[in-house]
Amino acid sequence: MVDEGPPPPSAVVGNLTPYAVPVVVVEHDPAWAARFEAERAAITAALGPVAVTVEHVGSTSVPGLPAKPVIDILLLVPDSSDESAYVSALEAAGYTLRIREPAWLEHRVLYRRVDSGSPHDVNLHVFSPGAADAEIARMRVFRDWLRTHPQDRELYAATKRELATRRWRYVQDYADAKTEVVEEILSRAGAPPAP
Repeated sequence: MVDEGPPPPSAVVGNLTPYAVPVVVVEHDPAWAARFEAERAAITAALGPVAVTVEHVGSTSVPGLPAKPVIDILLLVPDSSDESAYVSALEAAGYTLRIREPAWLEHRVLYRRVDSGSPHDVNLHVFSPGAADAEIARMRVFRDWLRTHPQDRELYAATKRELATRRWRYVQDYADAKTEVVEEILSRAGAPPAP
């Protein structure tokens, strides 16, 4: 899943700064779906046919699941390594390139943050079909399984709530601490192995 390990400092665009506030996990907000739709419209308008797929993923995409109030979006483009094909258009739409991971499936992450004037926080995960197919499938399987399996949704919710009571140097450390339960749920869901 996208939460696999913190990006190395060389993957971060800009400065890697410690996470100075506690992780906040809130109850599911039905407005998250509308926020995603607004983001999808903005991404599609900015990129046109370069946006092969734009999907809501992560905890905010699962009704009934508490989450950090950050909309996670999966964007598939023909070639995520070809930043010239999409980054400047997304920057013009208010996104900032924050993570570049050529050694891990050519993954890119662009952000929008409230503290930079965005109406809400967004993580835009950019992949390409092909090499990233297993990771893309894992993201979709996890989301869809949690939507239809209340016991695993509650297990994941309880894990998130407990971990949010701790202090983390980086938010990725919180994400990494969920790996064991995420992998347990993915194995029940029949997801492919991690790439």
